[in-house]
Amino acid sequence: MRTTRTVPARPLLISALAVTTVGSLLLTPHTAAAEPKPPVTREGPAVEKGAARAPRSAAERALSGTTGPAAGTGTGTGTGTGTGTGRGYPREQVLAPDPHNPADKSIKLGLTPYHAIAPKLNAIQRLGDRVSVEVAGRSAGGHRLYLVTVTAPESTRQARAQERMRELIENAPAAAARSRELRAGYKTPVFFNNNIHGNEWEGTDASLKLIERLATAKDRRTRDLLSHSRLYFNITANPDGRIAGTRANANGFDMNRDFVTASQPEVRAMRQIEIDKQPAVMLDVHGYVNGTLIEPTTPPHGENYEYDLFLKNTYANALRMESAVNGLGYTPAKDGVRPAQIPFRDQEEGWDDWPPIFTPQYAAFHGTVAAHTVEIPLTVNNAAYDSLPESELRRRSAINVDVAGAALTATLDFVRTNRASLVADQIEVFRRGAAGEPQVPVSAETVPGVPGIGPEDVYTTDFPRAYVVPGGSPAAARLVDHLLANDVRVTRAAHTFRLGGRSYPKGSYVVDMRQPKRGLANVLLADGRDISDRVSVMYDISGWSLGRLWGAEVTQVTSGSLRGLPLRSVGRAARVGHVAPRGDLRLRLEDPREIAALNSLLQRGVEVRRSADGSAIVPASARAKAAAAARTYDVVFDATRVTGTTELRRPRVAAAVTPGELFALREMNFEVTPVSTAVLNAGFDWSAADVLFVSAGLNRDALNPAARSALDAFLAAGHGLVGRGVTGAGLATAAGLLAARPVEGNTDANGVVRVVNSGPVTAGAPDHGFVYAPVWFTDLGPEVRVEQTYGRGNPLVSGHWRALEDGSGGPAQAAGQASVVSSSGAVLFGTEPLFRDHPKGEFAQVARALFTVAHASGGTGEESG
Repeated sequence: MRTTRTVPARPLLISALAVTTVGSLLLTPHTAAAEPKPPVTREGPAVEKGAARAPRSAAERALSGTTGPAAGTGTGTGTGTGTGTGRGYPREQVLAPDPHNPADKSIKLGLTPYHAIAPKLNAIQRLGDRVSVEVAGRSAGGHRLYLVTVTAPESTRQARAQERMRELIENAPAAAARSRELRAGYKTPVFFNNNIHGNEWEGTDASLKLIERLATAKDRRTRDLLSHSRLYFNITANPDGRIAGTRANANGFDMNRDFVTASQPEVRAMRQIEIDKQPAVMLDVHGYVNGTLIEPTTPPHGENYEYDLFLKNTYANALRMESAVNGLGYTPAKDGVRPAQIPFRDQEEGWDDWPPIFTPQYAAFHGTVAAHTVEIPLTVNNAAYDSLPESELRRRSAINVDVAGAALTATLDFVRTNRASLVADQIEVFRRGAAGEPQVPVSAETVPGVPGIGPEDVYTTDFPRAYVVPGGSPAAARLVDHLLANDVRVTRAAHTFRLGGRSYPKGSYVVDMRQPKRGLANVLLADGRDISDRVSVMYDISGWSLGRLWGAEVTQVTSGSLRGLPLRSVGRAARVGHVAPRGDLRLRLEDPREIAALNSLLQRGVEVRRSADGSAIVPASARAKAAAAARTYDVVFDATRVTGTTELRRPRVAAAVTPGELFALREMNFEVTPVSTAVLNAGFDWSAADVLFVSAGLNRDALNPAARSALDAFLAAGHGLVGRGVTGAGLATAAGLLAARPVEGNTDANGVVRVVNSGPVTAGAPDHGFVYAPVWFTDLGPEVRVEQTYGRGNPLVSGHWRALEDGSGGPAQAAGQASVVSSSGAVLFGTEPLFRDHPKGEFAQVARALFTVAHASGGTGEESG
């Protein structure tokens, strides 16, 4: 579910909302609890009530990067190649059953438990030759992700022809627009994504019912649909959450926020489906908003879309779904079901499509021209799940399945009657990108048939000619590999070259912005925009620039020709891992891969010392182990004459943090034990920790006397504290570790900000940071060091950050103020350096802080050379 602020409707449809409001007065006692426009949902306590507690095994699964069939299917027959090409349909296989799990939360709702899905799919495959089941990957918790394809049978030759036409659409869109073969024979791809929030269950059951019907239906419309379309169903995108009844997966991640970062295996599997199947239309089924909410969205609209094509088709299908859902006959008085709503038409702001972190918005960059979040109406999760009678929950879930099914069926009818124009518009998206043509602003003239388009809906951008990323660093390699994984085309220079009046070295990467998926390239690399003056509230994050936050040098080139440059396409970044052949070794600690390599060496017993510049000095005797770390983490060990001073130990971190922070700490190979108020009150063995990291879920005032005394004794003994936000700062103040007053800015603010680094903790960090409910520190004691400040003027580069109504809490008040401070025993962050595992270039700041304040005995050495 995505939730929004209460905002006025657009004038055109006040009457439609009036019907909804009147209907709400007639609701019966057990009707849906969700309001059409409740408060904005924020990360942290709004999603996870306490500190993160995901098991390390789930993080290890996600960090392995295995998302495809290599994860294993556990099947009796079939290969489970979820993204394979060159094979005909059906691609049937027998799925091995999962153990029966009576604790599966879907059972109480009368829905299909996860362990019953495989037998159900096996049975449906036996009904005919239209249904194929493949395993697209595994979840963080190790569960199979089922991709079902429904289409008329295809021989191997026919399937290869479909793949050839799909590639033509992306790679040669101008030729695709002229292809008679494509117009006559290409099957329109459609993607239905279900249950990405694990406790929004019913899309899975609606899809299973629809698949079973399509498997045997003999009517003319079904035959016509399947002869001209391929229908792809991600049965449950979040089996971990479906089983546990949680929004998040086993790592505690809301995966409908992860598409820019793709930290989770389920998201990488969905990303690959988008790339391989290239759907023209997609639905992402959620809950619960009453009446059923059907996108398109309110402003602001993402400035990198071909939004005229997207809005045209998304709005048209929304009307189809609205009619189908309302046509089911459910009423507020009888059933507690309000009429459907379309945010673009019925609201002014608060439910936007600005960031590409949501599934439908991300899909648009892969050529999807009609993409929707659909929020089914009746609440059955969270408090309702625990408090309502089972009979009422089952009544609601049955209605939700009907509503989701109506939306799915209406979409299929929309595809059947509009397939030619849908494919033509997808081709046009890619053609504009490849040709470098300007976007078409939305208006009543450019998008006829969509009411109420105004200047508030117009968001476009000027695409640069190219981006250049100099190679040779772990950060550059990670960024390039991430672009390639998103199907962005990247080249590499075989020699030095000049572009846009500047010289670049051999090995630099170039992203030509005249490519089919230019929108995706730009949305990932560009700075973004400060939209604070365009809307009063945003649904979620408003800034996310990989170009500014991932640690690599990224240069935007606005003009110039790439013709004749020594550029070659690449399929992966060149490895940078290297170990100097002789002498002691220096490992920079400016990147999460370098931190992970250091922790690996420390775990293996290598004696490592820290130099004055914060680097790690590895003795020549450990060259073989350094070489293994260089291969594993793709990092550089340079020769050095510096012997270092302080001996480093791998810190054992007790962490009361968000899921994203816990995951990032494990990504850097720290030994982490999750803690919280409840864990400490139950009795915690502090001898197993060297340092405490606090940002969420630990309230000193809520600790019992024994737990409070144990915590205070741990900190008083010299064990350090790293804190983030007001929670971390409050504990530092209470423990007397650091004299500073935290000032909380607008808690709705977020985005990319300019910062000035000035201390050892932030040495080597990018000059940009990320904030989410920003904090700064004033009234600093004499022992406090300022490690970083917000930039002067307006520090916000992209995102949304307004002052509060009284004029406080805005970027002007934060400008020049301390954003990171430290003392001998504590480091406090007012920024979000580990937010949702995203700002990779910021991670090392936290690692340096942990190493700096962790209590560890050890000798010193002398620095030379």
